[in-house]
Amino acid sequence: MLFHICLVGIGGFFGAISRYVVTSYFQRKLQGKIPLGTLSVNLIGSFLLGYLLGKTESNELILFLGTGFMGAYTTFSTFNLEAVKLLASKEKTAGLIYIAATYAGGITLAFLGMLAGTIGKGV
Repeated sequence: MLFHICLVGIGGFFGAISRYVVTSYFQRKLQGKIPLGTLSVNLIGSFLLGYLLGKTESNELILFLGTGFMGAYTTFSTFNLEAVKLLASKEKTAGLIYIAATYAGGITLAFLGMLAGTIGKGV
C-alpha cells in the first residue's frame, strides 16, 4: 500500500512539473482568447492515458503514470475555471469552442491512444 502511494506521489510530482512547463510554453507561443496551454496538456494527457491503458496491464505502471503523472499533468479544474471566465466575459464563442475542443478532442484522443496502445497486443 505504501509503495503504491509513493508511486502515485512521485508520478504526480513529475506530472505537475511537466504541466507547468508545457502550459507555460504553449501560453507564450500561442497567445489568443482560448487558453491553449491548458487545452494542450489536457489533449496530450488524454491521448497518453488512453495509450497507457491500451498498452499495459501493470498496476504499478498505471498508478505511477496514469493516476500520478497524468492525474497531475492534466487539469480539469483549471479547464472549468477558464471556460467559466470565457463564458462570463464577452468571449462566449471562444468559451464554447474551448469546451467543445476539450471534450470532443479529449474523448477522440483517448480513444485513439487506446487504439494505438493495443496495436500488436492481439486485442
